[in-house]
Amino acid sequence: MQSRCDRKANSIFETRLQPSSRRIPQDLPIGVFDSGVGGLTVLRELQRQLPHESFLYFGDTAHVPYGTRSQDEIQELVRQILTWLVGQPIKMAIMACNTSSALALDAVRNEFDIPILGVILPGARAAVRSGCKIGVIATPATVASNCYKRAISEIKPEVEVFQVACPEFVPLIEANQILHPQTRSIVWKRLQPLVEAEIDTLVYGCTHYPHLAPVIEQLLPQSVTLVNPAVQMAAAAAQELELLNLKSNQTAPETSFFVSGKPEQFAHSSQHCLGFVPAVVAAQLQGLKIRTQF
Repeated sequence: MQSRCDRKANSIFETRLQPSSRRIPQDLPIGVFDSGVGGLTVLRELQRQLPHESFLYFGDTAHVPYGTRSQDEIQELVRQILTWLVGQPIKMAIMACNTSSALALDAVRNEFDIPILGVILPGARAAVRSGCKIGVIATPATVASNCYKRAISEIKPEVEVFQVACPEFVPLIEANQILHPQTRSIVWKRLQPLVEAEIDTLVYGCTHYPHLAPVIEQLLPQSVTLVNPAVQMAAAAAQELELLNLKSNQTAPETSFFVSGKPEQFAHSSQHCLGFVPAVVAAQLQGLKIRTQF
């Protein structure tokens, strides 16, 4: 299968809305989804850059983590989530998940009548502006896809890219173990090869990983620039809304939170990112035959 990052990028989005006779109302929320709390790092940046927009966040906590799943499983989960989101309804969907962006975006983006944005290309463009020896930490599925490496190489072929899969990171974050004494040694085990390679830039290739910033920043040399694709993703969303005439002018935008797993667990885990305990509603995805892992 040819991934979307295998092809030359004509724009920072590559997400043009397909022709449709349906006009999307400007006051609908933007749907943001991830396997768990990781996408909250993207939501937070979207809220900062788009203060007049309302958001609907969906965490697929019943099926976290995505990074060790097969491509077929991820695509089925993404289709079910998008079907649920469109039914709410929403005006735009943000894949606040690198694994979904790498393995499902190209397969599903023409199946739905709303713009759908991923995080890979914005992150790759930010990385090449920062350095020439780029490290990428990501889930095993994202690393195996080579999506970041291809995207970076297409933009700037002379750049060196070093990828490291970090399967332990998402379970640690979802379990709210960021400050656990063993977390530092687990993180260092994954960062050490990148430090030895003398990288000058590190890309958070999973939206969960910025939650580990307090640990990562202590372990990396101060000369290493950290790239959080959420910043560029939010800027891309803002431009897409402008191009499609979908910008909202709400004065009191709201954010609703839904999960496929236990609302109480998500509310507790998300408090450190949001700064408050959100009201979370359980939502069931219909017709799924996917095993739970965590």
